[in-house]
Amino acid sequence: MNIKPIKTKKDYQQAMSRLEEIFDARRGTKEGDELEILGILIDQYEEEHFPIDLPDPIEAIKFRMEQLGYSQADLAKLVGHKGRASEILNRKRKLSLDMIRQLHDKLNIPTDVLIQAY
Repeated sequence: MNIKPIKTKKDYQQAMSRLEEIFDARRGTKEGDELEILGILIDQYEEEHFPIDLPDPIEAIKFRMEQLGYSQADLAKLVGHKGRASEILNRKRKLSLDMIRQLHDKLNIPTDVLIQAY
C-alpha cells in the first residue's frame, strides 16, 4: 500500500486505476483499508477540482414533481393556489420561506437548493 496525497491529474488517474483494481476488496483487509483511504482522497480531489453546482430551484421542483407524478394542481396545494403555482413555475414569483418549508417537507427537496436565487 503506497498511498499519497492526490495533487495532480496524473496522481488522480493513478488513484482511479488502483481503485478499480481493488474495488471488490473486503473490509478489514489490507486492500480494504487502502480502498477506503483512496476513496476519501479521490473524493476530496474531485470536490476541489470538479465541483458540482446545486440545481436551479425551479428545475428541481419540476424534476421532483415529474418523479412523483405531481401536476401543477398538486403543487398548488403546497404553495397556496393554482395561480401561485403557475407563477412559481414560470419564474414570476419568488419562493417564500413558508413555501420553501412546504416544498422541502412534502417534496423532499433540500433547502440549500430551494433558497438559491433564480
